[in-house]
Amino acid sequence: MFEAIQEIEIALRTKVNHEFSMQHGAFWFYDTSLVDDEHKYIENMNAVDRELQRSKEDFIKEHRQKYDKPAFPPSWKTLELASFGTLSKLYYNSNDTKTKKRIARQFNLPQHEVLESWMRSLTVLRNCCAHHSRIWNRRLTNAPQMCVPLRGAWVDTTNIDGNKLYAITCCIAYWLDSMGRGDSFKTKLKILLTSTPSVDASAMGFPEDWDSQPLWS
Repeated sequence: MFEAIQEIEIALRTKVNHEFSMQHGAFWFYDTSLVDDEHKYIENMNAVDRELQRSKEDFIKEHRQKYDKPAFPPSWKTLELASFGTLSKLYYNSNDTKTKKRIARQFNLPQHEVLESWMRSLTVLRNCCAHHSRIWNRRLTNAPQMCVPLRGAWVDTTNIDGNKLYAITCCIAYWLDSMGRGDSFKTKLKILLTSTPSVDASAMGFPEDWDSQPLWS
């Protein structure tokens, strides 16, 4: 799961950086005219600043030797250091819904609200994985939006528990499919579940016919 999350995180970081920079310039992430909530903006900038202050990356050291203004390096340097949570919050708090929607559609999602929902769910799962926490039968917070019409192969969302692992696993598989990288993840997951028959997949929210759903077929 963590390996799959890392692929998604890299793709999101790349697309968010590129799309917002092309639209608003290299310093879009601390432009106050682009934010919905000023309080959240301050929190986000404090988080970004903390990452910069403790960074020992050569590209940050070299930047500081050459420039003392503006306060932050351009986004493709600064956001390389931002956590996935901070990157997600910058996306949530942007008032440029047109650019947010364009990013969502690059992941074959219809609206930015769906992408935001999936990002929130993924952040929770990522933190569990990063701390080696149990995930197999955990009830996760921030259930992703599931009951939305999607262009790609999807699943029957009837009776799916959005707080169980199966829901966000479907989102991960769909996400990776949109990047052309879903087959490997799905194959590995099927092999893992087949090789561990003692594990109750239903405790993770997997329905009996999960592997015959269009997303997994």
